[in-house]
Amino acid sequence: MEQTMMLGIEGVRKTILHGGASELPRFITGTKVTLHFRTQLCDDERTVLDDSKKVGVPMEVVIGNMFKLEVWETLLTSMRIGEVAEFWCDVTHTGLYPMVAKSLRRIAEGKDPVDWHIHTCGMANMFAYHTLGYEDLDQLQKEPQPLYFVMELLKCGQQVEQPSEYNRESWALSDEERLKVVPLLHGQGNKLFKQGRYQEASNKYKEAIICIKNIQTKEKSWDVPWLKLEKMAHTLTLNYCQCLLRMEEFYEVIEHTTDIINQHPGVMKAYYLRAKAHVEVWNEVEAQVDFQKVLDLDPGMRKVVRRELQVLNMRMEEKREEDRAKYKGMF
Repeated sequence: MEQTMMLGIEGVRKTILHGGASELPRFITGTKVTLHFRTQLCDDERTVLDDSKKVGVPMEVVIGNMFKLEVWETLLTSMRIGEVAEFWCDVTHTGLYPMVAKSLRRIAEGKDPVDWHIHTCGMANMFAYHTLGYEDLDQLQKEPQPLYFVMELLKCGQQVEQPSEYNRESWALSDEERLKVVPLLHGQGNKLFKQGRYQEASNKYKEAIICIKNIQTKEKSWDVPWLKLEKMAHTLTLNYCQCLLRMEEFYEVIEHTTDIINQHPGVMKAYYLRAKAHVEVWNEVEAQVDFQKVLDLDPGMRKVVRRELQVLNMRMEEKREEDRAKYKGMF
């Protein structure tokens, strides 16, 4: 039997579709809950926007560290294990849903919830700001409206897990916790790199970068706090690029280092790593230009650059020999 109730919050109504079989759990900050959810428009068709069951993966929420949709914590903490409930929320609570949904969809697609590696400027940045990459979410962002959230609080492990019972993912951390975990991830990445475990090291660096970018979105661009975070992100990105070089992902190295150079043209290491990537893909002129820029920024790199140019010349000669042999066979 359905039971409709208010939660003591203006603009929220709860209807219990299936009662839970347990007492109300004790929710404290840091508690992780696992749920299935379905989001619907308040139209005649009850159009479904998102459904975790269709994706096939339940969602995990950490109480006290929710993405941006704080009302979900209120909804979840009113539920029992095994309960299914429908919540109607007006626009005062749903305005940020498009941004949250974008992150959830990207996670379901196996992508980063934050596009930390994409840098745009000018008109491109304006366009990126106004689109979320999903037509239905763009429309909802343009015209906010009430939504229905159907939630099922699942049983998992010891029901609702307490903070000490799991290792929280970086997205579930508070900003203060993210700042503390970044140097730990950085150190772990360095250790793995020295051991030659480049894929694992790159994952550590990438996770640290995502932590920083999450915090950075809340700071005003080019203010001192933002710039400090930017410097940290650049250091980690360049370490990430070193891993990519060892993994022979040369074009990705060129992409990331170019992003840094376009915004901060005085970062010597970015030119050096980009030059090494150009060498590997036989971009002779581009490599020479970047190595010269390395010398302009740091004359102390003269011996290193001389050695790298010798490698470049050797690789280009090998490439020319291969080309001559190939064309000789053709004709």
